[in-house]
Amino acid sequence: MATKHEQILQYIDGLPIGEKISVRQIAKAMSVSEGTAYRAIKEAENKGYVSTIERVGTIRIERKKKENIEKLTFAEVVNIVDGQVLGGRTGLHKTLNKFVIGAMKLEAMMRYTEAGNLLIVGNRTQAHELALKAGAAVLITGGFDAEDLVKKLADKLELPVISTSYDTFTVATMINRAIYDQLIKKEIILVEDILTPLEDTFYLQTTDRVSKWHEFNQKTTHSRYPVVDQNMKIQGMVTSKDILGRDYETAIDKIMTKHPMTVNGKTSVASTAHTMVWEGIEVLPVADDSNRLEGIISRQDVLKALQMNQRQPQVGETIDDIVTNQMVLLQGKAKGEEVYSCEVTPQMTNHLGTISYGVFTTVVSDAANRVLRSYKKGDLVVENMTIYFIKPVQMESTLEIYPKILEVGRKFGKVDVEVFNEGVLVGKAMMMCQLIDRN
Repeated sequence: MATKHEQILQYIDGLPIGEKISVRQIAKAMSVSEGTAYRAIKEAENKGYVSTIERVGTIRIERKKKENIEKLTFAEVVNIVDGQVLGGRTGLHKTLNKFVIGAMKLEAMMRYTEAGNLLIVGNRTQAHELALKAGAAVLITGGFDAEDLVKKLADKLELPVISTSYDTFTVATMINRAIYDQLIKKEIILVEDILTPLEDTFYLQTTDRVSKWHEFNQKTTHSRYPVVDQNMKIQGMVTSKDILGRDYETAIDKIMTKHPMTVNGKTSVASTAHTMVWEGIEVLPVADDSNRLEGIISRQDVLKALQMNQRQPQVGETIDDIVTNQMVLLQGKAKGEEVYSCEVTPQMTNHLGTISYGVFTTVVSDAANRVLRSYKKGDLVVENMTIYFIKPVQMESTLEIYPKILEVGRKFGKVDVEVFNEGVLVGKAMMMCQLIDRN
């Protein structure tokens, strides 16, 4: 049976898009305390189907699909620009496909303004009216108000009219930054993106017998299955090792491995890969916040996702991307003894104008990864890193990086990295990497 918290989440998820939500309303509808209702609303907000907007309230919004993450809702725009909603509140859940800056004549402006757009413009009443009639929302810059007829039209068409105190350039920059951040997030693959869903997962009940494991084994040829109780909460994992020599009538809960490691749907695939390699696990159950089974993820799923992600074009550039793009192979000596160079750009420096500690860490780890990949094919996860010392390096200096493999095995590699600037040693580090076998 679902807990009260889960029942409230289901109730909120079932509300129509655009409906306003309040703690008091939820508490009354579900006969719970306001504290319980508040926690559920915050959880729904984290899950992405509720949004709280200052001076507007909390509303039910459409849950965005992963592939449309670069699109923002008008509700998110209100938060980004610290705006005030003047009209059309019921349309805040809608997404915008592009924004148009109204810095031209009215006729030209309308040629670029279409349904689903956001027109960013000053106090030009006619432009507000024509944009709404074209199916576009309006963002008024400079802190100006809108005419009453515009507000009424916005309410009628369910298209938001938002006012912000920022100027047009600042607003466009803020929205661009938000979309850019979303694109970076889009690159991070989560467990929920690649898991085998519950409906396709074979699992055992604590009341099942060993004979059920053999039945599943013949059907799927798999040997590892999660074990759940009557409430679908994960109780254990059972493998062929647990089954070996057991009577067919033995209860599963007597031989299973209790309290198994699990991952959440929001866990990154990179983190999951690290766990699987370190613990030597082939299959992990995926659990929700209440430890209910949501599916499983295998080592093969993780490897495929990591390899696919490496082939994807970059859509949002992080500081790591900037650093790795600067890394150039100078010369390859013997196998595993390459030399790299890297120019310190202004983005890589701290407030003193010298290379930042985080960037130096990225330089070292990237060089170590490259030299290990040239030696042994596969995916890598950094296990630990020790930086012995680091000297200040000015911007626009060129670093020479000498990664040297000290030891490499089937599942790990140890690399020593020395960094020079104009022949002077400026940094030294040691790294241990876990190697994920693709087989």
